[in-house]
Amino acid sequence: MPMYQVKRVCGGDIKIDLPTCMYKLPNIHAQHGDSCTSEHALQNGDVDPAVKALEARQDEIMRKLYELKAAVEGLAKTVTTPDADLDLTVSSSLSFKSSSSTTFKGTTDLDTLLGKDLGALRDIVINANPAQPPLTLLVLHSLLCQRYRVLSTVHVHSSVANVPPQLLSCLGPRHPDSYARHMFQLGFTLIWKDVPKLQMKFSIRNMCPIEGEANVARFLFKLLAPYPSDPALATLVDSWVDKAFLQLAECGAKKQAAVLRALNSALGHSAWLAGPEFSLADIACYCCVLQSGSASSAPANVQRWLKSCENLGHFGPVKQLLH
Repeated sequence: MPMYQVKRVCGGDIKIDLPTCMYKLPNIHAQHGDSCTSEHALQNGDVDPAVKALEARQDEIMRKLYELKAAVEGLAKTVTTPDADLDLTVSSSLSFKSSSSTTFKGTTDLDTLLGKDLGALRDIVINANPAQPPLTLLVLHSLLCQRYRVLSTVHVHSSVANVPPQLLSCLGPRHPDSYARHMFQLGFTLIWKDVPKLQMKFSIRNMCPIEGEANVARFLFKLLAPYPSDPALATLVDSWVDKAFLQLAECGAKKQAAVLRALNSALGHSAWLAGPEFSLADIACYCCVLQSGSASSAPANVQRWLKSCENLGHFGPVKQLLH
């Protein structure tokens, strides 16, 4: 017998709808007048068009901020330095081909050679005197464009009064996407300036300028292919590069004749100057032979070698500049 007995105050069984979750809120994403229930709309992941528009606007703002950051970081190498008084931008270009089209074997890693890409374009800035155009750099620029997506730009410094038109367009025509710096892997900025010796800057914080066309050519060539692992072969390449710039390009007729005889002797045993493959030695010597004006009077082996270099198709910018 129960201790207490209470009379029922309401008749019939009462059905209680117990909750299935702690909090139950209406679906604000469901469209009014939609035949689907709110639970069905939530499962389909419908999003308010206003939210979609807000997300698209935010993505566009972030994209523009990223482009602005890349542009500012790239210009830091020229604008924040005392010798970067730029007053005219004349050309920029984009060129990219498959790496299989290049002459050189082996691969190079930009992150290893130039450091990690933190969002800013890795821009190589070169100051050159228009009275002494760096022909080897034009050839190396053409080869870099075959390996990487290169943003090429030419500027004129206020210390230079007149620059020939062919020097203003030596890196190619302006590309319509040059404003989108994030599309490129490498920047190549050439500044025509009244400097006694060619200079190259890459990282103004971590790296001192590189001076001399030979040294800059060595730096750029390493972006295309590693130097020979054989010390003797690497020394041979450096020896020919030094002869090209220190004797062919700067000395008188007697020294030039001696270098041409050495070239003729070396090319009698091999198709190229440093082993069986085309190398920086061939690029440097070819450009200096043409720049010295001794190509027409060169010995037979040198003449054959000059023709072989031209057949590769890498020296088009040099031929256009000299003719």
